[in-house]
Amino acid sequence: MTRSLEGLTEALLDAARRAGAEAADALAVQGTSLLIDIRVGQLEQAERSEGIELGLRVLIGGRQACVSVSDTSDATITAVAERAVAMAREAPNDPHVGLADPEQLARGWDLAGLELIDPSEEPAAAELEQDARRAEAAALAHAGIFQVEASGSYNRRQMHLMASNGFSGGYARTSRSVSAVAFTGSGTQMERDWAGESRIFAADLPTPEWVGSLAGERALERAGGRKPKTGSYPVIYDERISSSLIGHLLSAVNGASIARGGSWLRDALGRQVLPEALSLVEDPLRPRVSGSRPFDAEGLATGRRAIVENGILTGWTLDLANGRKLGMPSTASASRGTSSPPSPSVSNTELTPGVVTRADLIAQMGTGLLVTSMIGSSINGTTGDYSRGASGFWVENGEIAYPVNECTIAGNLRDMLLRIIPANDARQHLSSRVPSLLVEGMTLAGA
Repeated sequence: MTRSLEGLTEALLDAARRAGAEAADALAVQGTSLLIDIRVGQLEQAERSEGIELGLRVLIGGRQACVSVSDTSDATITAVAERAVAMAREAPNDPHVGLADPEQLARGWDLAGLELIDPSEEPAAAELEQDARRAEAAALAHAGIFQVEASGSYNRRQMHLMASNGFSGGYARTSRSVSAVAFTGSGTQMERDWAGESRIFAADLPTPEWVGSLAGERALERAGGRKPKTGSYPVIYDERISSSLIGHLLSAVNGASIARGGSWLRDALGRQVLPEALSLVEDPLRPRVSGSRPFDAEGLATGRRAIVENGILTGWTLDLANGRKLGMPSTASASRGTSSPPSPSVSNTELTPGVVTRADLIAQMGTGLLVTSMIGSSINGTTGDYSRGASGFWVENGEIAYPVNECTIAGNLRDMLLRIIPANDARQHLSSRVPSLLVEGMTLAGA
């Protein structure tokens, strides 16, 4: 008889106890994925994957070890537990590792309220192929688009976490996606751009025609790209890529980096890191959003918290171990896979929106660069020095003048983040809600 994910985690814990573990937690993950790719009008790939993966973490004093496996037989579960215990006995001692105290554990969460799973039936492969073909046709309907790569996909993932401290909980989530990459021009003048959308509920997904048409429009806008001027100019990070800038701040306040002393914000707690009017909030309990979760990977209840409030950095992102190293409580931010121990990670984040549109920011900028895509990066995690390849559009007198490619933008993150001016165009369904951002005084290397 096939065991449930809960039953599998219970079997792992029982095996760990028999093998000599003092404490343990077990994670079982089951997933289904369907992907259909269309290229040049032909079916490029039809892929389906299904599987279960188990992960066991055992602790003996301050020593821990993690083992993962995809075989769910009793013999394998017993062997995995014995192997994990043997590894833990040889692991280095860390007095900060350990499970949560029972009184810290989440209880009575509202899964239905989070709306993480679409109750409708799994789509057929033919339906996903039709999504891709509709997106492809819409992109090709634009004169000048000669090739399109389009995809339709569906994912369903379910997990269950159980620990020897008494925690037991699980949830599932689904996603439905459609995307398209459109090509225009030829040879060295070839340009491409893309559009893609993903939702938990298929009913919330924009039409494939909308996605394909947007990809075609974006590709055509990039035709004739050239290098911008070299110098010091304002830069607007388009909403499509602005979350990457805020992502550097989130990485710098990750408790693992702080505990190692390797973050450019290691001395910034309680200090201003954003303009005074801006806050950066994490809310793992937003319904119908892909990053939501009722508890973290150590069984602690998640909740809304301000990472930055009115420009002031209020705290680090912590799991239990890094919190203990720093003498602070966990922020219920633990994340983990089946083969690794917990580590700090944020879920849904939102930057305070501005009151102006992206067009208003462009007009306010006057002359500078609107960045719509980025490639590569050189980020010094200790100093915050920042350099990235970028492309987008050159702006003259508050209006887009021509497309730009092959340039580099540089600055220092500490200074850049203090100068950001947000627009009001963040997309509400995204896990990371960050609007377009204007940053003054960036260094551009172009022509």
